[in-house]
Amino acid sequence: MSRRGDEPRSLGEVLDGLAGRLRRVDLRTVDEVRSLWTSAVDPVLAEHCRVEMVRDGVLVVTVPSGAFAQRVTDEEASILAVYAVLGARAPRAVRAIVRDHTEGS
Repeated sequence: MSRRGDEPRSLGEVLDGLAGRLRRVDLRTVDEVRSLWTSAVDPVLAEHCRVEMVRDGVLVVTVPSGAFAQRVTDEEASILAVYAVLGARAPRAVRAIVRDHTEGS
């Protein structure tokens, strides 16, 4: 018995799925958010934490440890204040995800 995941998918299905993901992520906004990151956080956070995307108004940042995640959470209000210059495209929340940046960067 074959599971759905084992069956090959058509190129059209794959591209439709990818297009759906891209529609929910504004790449221009991500570039602007990344360029403002160093002014939004202190140099240690800027060096060790990465902006991954802005999705549904949430700035997703990967961090190397729980300690960095806590710092990002503690500084959420000041981080969002810097991004207010983006107007309606500004993130409304920050989410920190722990991920080792040395693996497969």
